[in-house]
Amino acid sequence: MKANWFKGILSGLIAIGAILFRSQVAHHVSFLANNIHLVGWIAALIVLFTGIICARNLGSAIGEFVTNRKFWSAGAGVRIVITGFGYVIVLISALSLVGISLGRLLVSVGLLGVILGIAAQQSLGNFFAALVLLVAHPYSIGDYVEIRSGGIGTLRAKILETGLTYVTVETDEGILKIPNSVMLSAGIGKPNDSSSLN
Repeated sequence: MKANWFKGILSGLIAIGAILFRSQVAHHVSFLANNIHLVGWIAALIVLFTGIICARNLGSAIGEFVTNRKFWSAGAGVRIVITGFGYVIVLISALSLVGISLGRLLVSVGLLGVILGIAAQQSLGNFFAALVLLVAHPYSIGDYVEIRSGGIGTLRAKILETGLTYVTVETDEGILKIPNSVMLSAGIGKPNDSSSLN
C-alpha cells in the first residue's frame, strides 16, 4: 500500500512539473520559446504517462484504505471512481498543453455530466451515502444493530456486508439489502439484547 502512495504522489508531482514547465518556464528560454508547440506535445506525453500512473496508484491506495476500513466491497468501486476521475483530469491537462481549446469540451462534458447525474440520481445518492457512512462508521461487519427508518420501520439485523450502493443485513425473515441512502437517514443503534435478532 505504501508503494502505491509513493508511486502515485511521485508521478503526480512529475506531471505537475511538466505542466508548470510548459506554462511558466518554456516561454522564457529562447530555444524553447521558438519550439513551444514541440514542448507542448512533449509535456502532454509526459503528463499522459505519469498522470495515468498517478491515477492508477492513488486509486489503488485509496481503494485499499477503504477496504481496510471494513468496507470490502466498496474498496473496488472507490478505486474505479478515483482512477476514472484521475484519467479525466489527465486528459484535460494533456489537451490544454497541446493548445486544444477546452471551452467547448468543458461545456459538452458539463452537459453530459448533468444528464448522467439526473439519470443516475438514485445511484449517485447511494454512492455518496456510502462515502459518508465510510467516514462516520456507525456500524461494522458482524454488528447487531437496530435500524429505525420511516421507510422500513424498526428492524433488528446483523450487518453482513457494506457496498457502494447497498448494505446487506440478516434479519429473522432472511437476507435484506438496504440502500445506503436509507441507512444514512435511519437511526442506527445497538439493541438491548444483541444475542438474537428479535
